[in-house]
Formats: sequence, C-alpha cells, structure tokens
Amino acid sequence: MVSKNTICLWYDGTALDAAQFYAQTFPDSAVGAINHAPGDYPAGQQGDVLTVEFTVIGIPCLGLNAGPAFRHNEAFSFQVATDDQAETDRLWNAIVSNGGRESACGWCKDKWGLSWQITPRALTDAIADPDRAAAKRAFEAMMQMGKIDIAAIEAARRG
Repeated sequence: MVSKNTICLWYDGTALDAAQFYAQTFPDSAVGAINHAPGDYPAGQQGDVLTVEFTVIGIPCLGLNAGPAFRHNEAFSFQVATDDQAETDRLWNAIVSNGGRESACGWCKDKWGLSWQITPRALTDAIADPDRAAAKRAFEAMMQMGKIDIAAIEAARRG
C-alpha cells in the first residue's frame, strides 16, 4: 500500500531497475509492490511495469514508468548523511560505478539521472562550526571536491 506521503519519481521504463539498485545499495531500503499497467498507455502497453513501490533509507517512493517526457535534475536530490569515509566511499562508488557520474561538493548522479548528495556528518558539523573561520575553511575545501574527503575537511577546519 502506498504511504500517505510518497515521493513519486518519473522513469522512462526503468523504475524497477532503479528500485532494485537502491534496495541493494542503501540501508533500510526495499522494493515493494510492482504494479503492471491494466491497459495500453502513451509510454507503454498493457502488462508493462507501470509503478514500483520502494523505500530508500526509509523514505517511501513510487517509481512511475511514464516515458521520456521528463528527466531528473538537480532540483531534487536525496541527501544521505554518512558516518565515516568508508560509508561515504561505498555509497559514492556504488552510484558512480553503476553508470552514474561524479559532480561537485559531494553530489553525484545515478545512471537514471537522479541526484544524490553523499554528505559525511563531519562535513555538516564542520560548516556549522561556531568558529566561522573554521567553517569557512572547511566550506572552501569542500568546494574543491567531488567525493568528500573527511580527513581533508577536518584538516581544513583545524587550519
């Protein structure tokens, strides 16, 4: 059953593939109901996978196979707080090595065009440092990075 508040993500026939990747990659993630089209529709035919219910890190989502009319962009992203460099590396590398691509400041895109912010808690803490000079140094270091390097952020924070 679809949750009362669900994020609907538009796919061009690849919702099930995406949902399965997310379920394999992220903790507290799973594929739920797979619903097939009861009749032909503009982006597909009767019997095609129409929607896929899934969760990503506990967030209920619905993948809608609605055709090529709309593409994902950076206006929507999942921000994933990571606890250490190993988790940061694992998630970032899983997304990028599965047909995704790197971006800047901890952002990357999966092969379906969905944006992810793989954000170590150490970065969030550093840029919120009450010592504004330390926060600025950490922020400036982040602005030079693709995948976040926690040791470099902490070194910049310390000065």
